[in-house]
Amino acid sequence: MTNIIWGGRFKKELDPRVMHFNASLAFDKVLFAHDITGSQAHAKMLARQGLISNPEADLICNGLEVIKQELEKGLLEFDESSEDIHMFVEQLLVSRIGDVGKKLHTGRSRNDQVALDLRLYSRDAGTDIKKLLHDFNEVLGELACVHAQDKIPGYTHLQQAQPIYLGHFFSAYQAMFHRDLGRLHDWHTRMNFSPLGAGALAGSTLPLDREWVAQTLGFNGIIENTLDAVSDRDFVIEFCSVASIIMMHLSRLAEDLILWATQEFGFITLDDAFATGSSLMPNKKNPDVLELVRGKSGRVFGHLMGILTVMKGLPLAYNKDMQEDKECLFDTVNTLVACLEIMTPFLRSVQFNTQLMEQKANSGYLNATAILESLVLKGVPFRDAHHQVGEWVQTAIDKNCSLDEVIKNKL
Repeated sequence: MTNIIWGGRFKKELDPRVMHFNASLAFDKVLFAHDITGSQAHAKMLARQGLISNPEADLICNGLEVIKQELEKGLLEFDESSEDIHMFVEQLLVSRIGDVGKKLHTGRSRNDQVALDLRLYSRDAGTDIKKLLHDFNEVLGELACVHAQDKIPGYTHLQQAQPIYLGHFFSAYQAMFHRDLGRLHDWHTRMNFSPLGAGALAGSTLPLDREWVAQTLGFNGIIENTLDAVSDRDFVIEFCSVASIIMMHLSRLAEDLILWATQEFGFITLDDAFATGSSLMPNKKNPDVLELVRGKSGRVFGHLMGILTVMKGLPLAYNKDMQEDKECLFDTVNTLVACLEIMTPFLRSVQFNTQLMEQKANSGYLNATAILESLVLKGVPFRDAHHQVGEWVQTAIDKNCSLDEVIKNKL
């Protein structure tokens, strides 16, 4: 295969081993729809600026639309001899419409092209995740309302502390994920700017209309500095950061529910449709869904550290290292989507054993703080009240009775 897109300066063909090592089509093919959308907007802009004719732009856009539809329907196979999705689409277009297809790349570099594709992909992914997160938060809100008056033990240091309501527990997680929705909104505000027209790093002498393309593609504007436009991956890093925080919150919730599903707690019963058994032990019902969510958080955290490490030493502007931005982003999106998609129906399926929860909340001396505060309201200094109630708790432990019984005998 000849180096058809940049071979004029080279006398040798690319070594097949380098070609394989250099290629990214195996994973960046998921960008095909975004690549085509960006190319269609670019072609229309070229026609508006008189750089190609309107019939040529129409031919290019229609050809790209047919390719997109065929790829979406699985009617085309990705040619692994193409270096990346951008060249695959362009070469396929040229094979179908001829030399007019070669005009598509006018005023454009793959550097600004891939930056655009990644922003379009990230923006769509963020929109999908916000919807999933909103649905999940609605379930938490429903559970908070349904269980607003169901008492459970509250814990600090994983030790019984004070009675709380199960609804209050779910409201706490609802607050966490509400903040996550805010982070996604803030991220979208910062990332929604178009890099197209920045070229390889220094823009173009051609009369491009970057603002028109940005507006057409739904961006809030353009990235003014062309060096920054092609070399910035802050939006990938920030997305992976937000995704990591969401996964951390999902993992904490999963850990709570894993504990509650144990026989020692017995606070919840897992639905058979959302639990697994043991290949050896017939008595087992395992919380695999929750454990996988907890485990996958580490996967997402790793991607965040990976992209930070890739970017930390790169000089301006584009470097091939940045090809490593895609797999971490794609897998982060897929992992987060999968976790949110399963956790929403999982939560709806759980049976909460509220009678046992209330029984535990009414035992174990969890009312000690309330008694302390009642003494404070009667004028007893806090430290004295704390010491007194502590002595009563120890007496109750020694006599194996309730704190109320000890207090009744003391008064």
